[in-house]
Amino acid sequence: MKKIAILALFAVLLQSGVFAQILDRGNFMIGSTVGFSTANSKVTVGDVENEGLTAQQVNVAPAIGYFVLDNFALGLGADFTLNSVTEPGQDKTTDSDLLFGPFARYYFPVGDNVALFFVTNFGFGNSTDEQIIADNKQSIETNVFAIGAGPGLTVFSKGGFAIETVFKYNYANSKFDVENAGITTTTKTRTNQFALALGIQYYFGGFRSARG
Repeated sequence: MKKIAILALFAVLLQSGVFAQILDRGNFMIGSTVGFSTANSKVTVGDVENEGLTAQQVNVAPAIGYFVLDNFALGLGADFTLNSVTEPGQDKTTDSDLLFGPFARYYFPVGDNVALFFVTNFGFGNSTDEQIIADNKQSIETNVFAIGAGPGLTVFSKGGFAIETVFKYNYANSKFDVENAGITTTTKTRTNQFALALGIQYYFGGFRSARG
């Protein structure tokens, strides 16, 4: 039994060595993930912290990357999210957000057509909404910063197409100011989210085996 386990481990390492030449420096990747997630938040108004909203989200995140090193890619991506939001004591509402920012991926080959990877990304954006506050219409600009990180699994073909799944933890921080009777109040929202997404990627130049 021990011999079988050792041989299996050796086979995986051998396959990894072959795969190590596939995601070469200088290649490009382009694709998108689609995911669904739920989230909850805390809201601080002034010095008072309260329970915030709960939300269900559908997310689409296209991106393009460049391999600066073998198995290591840097790139830029967009993140479009459609939210269904329920706030304490209020009816459910829907809205959308659009963020842009950089990402980084490092791949860990585990077979001839399979690799694990770790990804981290940053997002920046803002939106402007009109709200009625104390019978006055105000234009409120919300600034958003987000960061996400987590593992993923990709399965690819020699033609360059790959199917992947990603599980990430996402954190977002948003802030806007509201003026009422000459007093400006700052509202900050912190959101913690766990998300599972599926995606398709295409790697320019295609995959090729180190065995030729």
